[in-house]
Amino acid sequence: MVDRVEVLGVPVDCVDMQGALDAVDVMINSGKPNTIIALNPEKVIKAQSDSKLLGWLRNASLIIPDGIGVVVAARKLNQVNISRVPGSELMPKICERSVSKGYKLFLYGASQETIQKAVDRLTERYPGIQIVGFQNGYLPEEQMPDLINLINQSQAQILFVALGSPRQELWMDNYLGKLHNIRVCQGVGGTFDVIAGTVKRAPKFFIDIHCEWLYRLLSQPSRLIRQTALPIFAFKVLMAWLKK
Repeated sequence: MVDRVEVLGVPVDCVDMQGALDAVDVMINSGKPNTIIALNPEKVIKAQSDSKLLGWLRNASLIIPDGIGVVVAARKLNQVNISRVPGSELMPKICERSVSKGYKLFLYGASQETIQKAVDRLTERYPGIQIVGFQNGYLPEEQMPDLINLINQSQAQILFVALGSPRQELWMDNYLGKLHNIRVCQGVGGTFDVIAGTVKRAPKFFIDIHCEWLYRLLSQPSRLIRQTALPIFAFKVLMAWLKK
């Protein structure tokens, strides 16, 4: 469907936003369930030591280059045409496209307040959108069969899962095969919070210079431990580039 390359042994697809949206249309008509997973430097480093995560990525139908570090690395190491496709931007664009295409959507994850606000905002922003169901992410495991039945009965074709990584990838691995009508399942992390307005995206200046990660770090210093993956990623990419 799209060209796939590897960054430090981890796969990523060579797409831009338009290419990702076109891939969604192909998935809808594929007759089978497909997953969309976002890739950033932190996930690359984690996947190098987590065979389960690497397996989920290899089996994904579309791996979007969510972090600018992944984009730069893919360009330097593979000489490919690839652009950043933030998952938090792809989801709203899929919602927008679903209005004209008639796609039915289901949202799962986040708190009840957040998901309700997200549904309200999406309904206001995209008149005619068909959100045929939603469920917060605080559902006990024993009630998961009820959620699967709810999604199946809704006739939704697109499912957005906001449980955070790797929980959302694990959920998709466990349950996607039981969903009869879902053709596209995207792990969206904290995107519901952004849409609901409970979490602010970085100002446009940080987004334009590809330093959204820095804004998040300044806003949430607790992310510092997670961000230690960035210099490790940069060093490994540099070594791989010099080796080539």
